[in-house]
Amino acid sequence: MNSRLASAIAGAALAALCAVPAQAKAPVDSDPSALQTKTLRDLFFGEALFDAYQDNYFDAITGLDTELKQFRLLDDPELDPFSLHFGQAEFAVGDLELSYRMHREAGRAMEQVLNGDVSQPIKNEAAYRLAKIHYHKQQFANALHALELIQGRVPERVRAEEQFLRARVYMQLGRFEEAVALLKDLKGEKSLSGFVEYNLGIALLKAGETEKGVLELDGLGRNAGSGDAKSALQDKTNLLLGYQLMEAKEYERARTYFDRVQLSGPFSNQALLGAGWVEANAGRFDRALVPWQLLTQRQSTNAAVQEAMLAVPYAYGKLDVHSTAAVNYGQALDLFGNQVDVLTRSIRSIREGKLLEALRRKEASQVKNWVVELRKLPDAPETHYLLDLMASNDYQEFLRNYQDLNDLLERNKDWLQSLDAFEEIIAVRRGYYEPILPGLDVQFRQVDARIKMRLEQRQHLAARIENLLVNRRPELLAKSDETESRLLLERIREILAYNPSLNSEETEARIARLEGVLKFRLSREFDERLTEAYKHLQELDTVIATLQETYQRYVRTRQAATHSYEGYTDQITSLRAGLNRAQDRIELLMARQGRMLEQLAINELDQRRAQLESYQIKARFALADSYDRANELQEQRADQRKIEEYEQRMEELKQSAPAQPDVPPSEPAANPDGEPLPTDNPPELEAPERETGDADE
Repeated sequence: MNSRLASAIAGAALAALCAVPAQAKAPVDSDPSALQTKTLRDLFFGEALFDAYQDNYFDAITGLDTELKQFRLLDDPELDPFSLHFGQAEFAVGDLELSYRMHREAGRAMEQVLNGDVSQPIKNEAAYRLAKIHYHKQQFANALHALELIQGRVPERVRAEEQFLRARVYMQLGRFEEAVALLKDLKGEKSLSGFVEYNLGIALLKAGETEKGVLELDGLGRNAGSGDAKSALQDKTNLLLGYQLMEAKEYERARTYFDRVQLSGPFSNQALLGAGWVEANAGRFDRALVPWQLLTQRQSTNAAVQEAMLAVPYAYGKLDVHSTAAVNYGQALDLFGNQVDVLTRSIRSIREGKLLEALRRKEASQVKNWVVELRKLPDAPETHYLLDLMASNDYQEFLRNYQDLNDLLERNKDWLQSLDAFEEIIAVRRGYYEPILPGLDVQFRQVDARIKMRLEQRQHLAARIENLLVNRRPELLAKSDETESRLLLERIREILAYNPSLNSEETEARIARLEGVLKFRLSREFDERLTEAYKHLQELDTVIATLQETYQRYVRTRQAATHSYEGYTDQITSLRAGLNRAQDRIELLMARQGRMLEQLAINELDQRRAQLESYQIKARFALADSYDRANELQEQRADQRKIEEYEQRMEELKQSAPAQPDVPPSEPAANPDGEPLPTDNPPELEAPERETGDADE
């Protein structure tokens, strides 16, 4: 238990954060390849396997570290079943540290393997994993150097991944032709299906082979495979091709790729926006309204939706439906103003620490797709603005590091509470044993004295029996009644010797006869009695062995009782100090990581707020311009109606008036009301002048 705590303290510091490149990455197998084994012989190694396959890398690392340290301290390590997995475990620790993003520790472990006396295939795999570490840290030159250390073929299980990693390193270093050659060789690899084609298309585009790149991506965009990941990759490919061709002003081809994107996929909003701009750039604003209006009905916090809120009235303006454009600009202004207020409150909430509080929740690490589930939180629309940020690789790395630090913090708290519980248990044991042990010790000393006396008696009997084998003395094997009879005869002889007058031949004969009978019996039964004495001695040895075992058991129990509450103070004090130091360090790292997460979120929200404020300015000018254009159009229509009414009235007057004599030109004709009649060519009516601002359409 204590060694595990010490290992946990040592593993409290996390490695530097890693960054993920922009190319599409194949999904990484969560099962550490270095831990794959056919026959499991050690229980503790099996526990590490179980933790690793459950993605509990910290428990797996600390468990393996503890077993490796204990294994190295054994006098006869070959007797431990862990010896069968020792080499595999040493390599597995580095692999698990890489999975836990402890890149420094994993890098040192891989370098030790590279510099060690191991076979070349193992060195090749270590070089591949070291390159992977450098790639995640965006040290692409170092990654290429590590890949160049590979000699011969790498193990078959990582051969494709090694080539795929090498191709992506080449792409990051601008060596696209070499990347294209490697990726072409990887086509058909099932484990990398789709990802190879995507990166190959990107590499061809970067290498200047545009048509080949488009053709490669076109095939992937038609059918990337089944599954959510492959469908998302297919949509991403079609979206990329759509914008690529739209920039090249090939609008008809671009529209085809935008139409391929699923309306319910993660890239559907951007595809709808792009499809609208394709039609708008082609001058078909009425057709552009179809995807844009569909887009405006979606989540209003999405950037594409907000852009569509401006694009819809822009299209109406181009169609000279300025009143509808003005109404839509007004709706967009209301939405933008509301969302700016929401973002301002969100930034204030993040600065108050509520985002970190949400990230520290247990469901953040337990619920699948927790970032997506944030959208279901009540009164938290700002989470929609952070979805793209939280789904990014960099932010996910920062988030996982923060959650791991929080997990270590909680573990340390539990361990500190466990130490308090241990102290309480020790106090209970001390309070139980200390009052009763003195009385038990007194009884134990009495029993010990009796045991020693019996052992001495046994040794005396054993020595006497051994002596009988050399010196035959049957009287020593006499029974109690026989011994009593012998002593009685000796007493009679003493009496007769003291009173000779009582002695006679008959008495002497009778005494001699009795002594002879006694000696004869003892001599005749000597061998049998000696054998029986040996048997009884062996039975006595069995009883004494049981007694000694009971004695030793009591001694061990007595020592265990004492050791159960003595000698722990210094160790617990040392562990508590180490845990407190680790706790302080973790809290410091959490504060730094938390500030980084908060700052990233605030920067993202600030950018979105600035964008919305920019949209507000554009919408205001466009709204004013739309109102002016709508008023101008209404005035033109009103003037036109007046002209038409006037002409119609003049026509009616001409038809109803009698014929008039010629009037001199100097005097204009007058109607019956005294007003001059209109001429055949009335002057044009001009629309009133207006001041217009430079509206950004």
